[in-house]
Amino acid sequence: MAKVAELLAVLLLFWEHYYSVPCFSEFTRDDFPADFVFGAGTSAFQYEGAWVDDGKSPSIWDTFTHEGWAGINNPDTASDGYHKYKGDIKLMSDTGLEAYRLSISWPRLLPKGRGPVNPKGIGYYNNVINELIKHGIQPHVTLHHLDVPQVLQDEYGGWLSPKIIDDFKELADVCFKEFGDRVSHWTTINQPNINSLASFDYGFFPPQRCSYPYGVNFTGSSTNCTGGNSTVEPYITVHNYILAHSAAVELYRKNYQIKQKGQIGINIYTMWFKPLTNSTEDAMATKRARDFLLGWILNPILFGDYPEIIKKNAGSRLPSFSYSESQKVKGSFDFIGINYYFAFYVADDPSIPKTGLRDYNSDMFAKFTAFKDAPPVRRIIPPSRPINDFESLWKLLNYLKKTYKNPPIFVHENGYGLGVVDTINEINDVGRITFLSGFIGSVLDSIRDGIDVRGYFIWTFVDGYELISGYSSRFGLYHVNFEDSEHERTPKLSAHWYHNFLRKGALIKMKNNGTYWARAHRSE
Repeated sequence: MAKVAELLAVLLLFWEHYYSVPCFSEFTRDDFPADFVFGAGTSAFQYEGAWVDDGKSPSIWDTFTHEGWAGINNPDTASDGYHKYKGDIKLMSDTGLEAYRLSISWPRLLPKGRGPVNPKGIGYYNNVINELIKHGIQPHVTLHHLDVPQVLQDEYGGWLSPKIIDDFKELADVCFKEFGDRVSHWTTINQPNINSLASFDYGFFPPQRCSYPYGVNFTGSSTNCTGGNSTVEPYITVHNYILAHSAAVELYRKNYQIKQKGQIGINIYTMWFKPLTNSTEDAMATKRARDFLLGWILNPILFGDYPEIIKKNAGSRLPSFSYSESQKVKGSFDFIGINYYFAFYVADDPSIPKTGLRDYNSDMFAKFTAFKDAPPVRRIIPPSRPINDFESLWKLLNYLKKTYKNPPIFVHENGYGLGVVDTINEINDVGRITFLSGFIGSVLDSIRDGIDVRGYFIWTFVDGYELISGYSSRFGLYHVNFEDSEHERTPKLSAHWYHNFLRKGALIKMKNNGTYWARAHRSE
């Protein structure tokens, strides 16, 4: 690693010299509010490993990956965070993290999905939370990040059944009771909107439920469905997600919040949509897309019901809230967490039949493309390369302020994945620094516009198991050697950059072409 360190030093000196040109915008950590938090995150399934250690039972993702999905290596060990959390938290402290976003493994805490609590699972999360607090790092805890216990999937179909609402509430109760004296930021569920589509419409996430002709994989080609009905199941599962969320919030507010003085919210996957052309039709399609992706979750939580366009286009396929449910769902948040990576162009799609069966995507009557020169398709497929459209996050946050009464917001995920070429090229991740710097600048612009943004988390702190690409795509600030039994951590250039920004007051500047970069000094 000595050669890597030498190369880092040369690159950082080059940055110091080259990025001394005049610019018209610059900021430091001190330009953000004093109570704004900067952090990074991971999720239990993608980070911990130890998939059956100390009483943990399998999740649906363990089962799925063991079946050899797409030929990707399984995550049995992942980043080995279950055994290496102390060293990682020391790295977090050294880097300057003010907060760390983690998730609870449901099958580690409740191996049967409900009932007896696993004491070793409780012990692990107590140790992690205590270690974070010892280093002055806020724990931001997500109760559920994809990993449904396989036993609940086998028993009643997981999120397809309203039975999961009570089981999720039990999970929440255990977490509030055991950890709530030290955790002041709770997120109930991670991105239920995209999870429902990926698992119950497209069918490329477990339990791979979909129906012809709607099931697709991330390349847009057809995938194998293991049963399901794409026309109704995404709507059913989101409905259950929302009711489970509101049940957990009600429990927290009734039994814990006054004493523990914490906050609770939900996380959604977001994108910014913009019309492909200046036609009225594309503008209307763009509005529909925003209502479907964002309003699907936010409208019930803010206003007590789904957007009118979803009710109109989905019709009887969309479950409805009773009056009592609507009242409980409405206002069931103290903050909203968003995951943000890219923007899409939207075009109207008049070829979709106005009658007959449709799935969620067809109900939008729209097509999407990440690049204006690429043909739009009916599925929202993540772009093959990162998009440095920094203004798009600012536009999204302004839209949320205007449409949803300026709710408190945490940017829970924002990150840049790099394919593995070789260790040195992956560690010198200049492109990631430009990407992250630009979106941090967009967040600051939003705060200056009066938007209530309270925190920003990089995805991820260390390289982990990525849901679509396994170990072949790296999002971490720290490189993990997955080929080595010790899973050695090596700081990437971005880790030094984040440290310099958070701890040393380094500038982030905006050049005349609208790109951001950070003046870097080698970390001591």
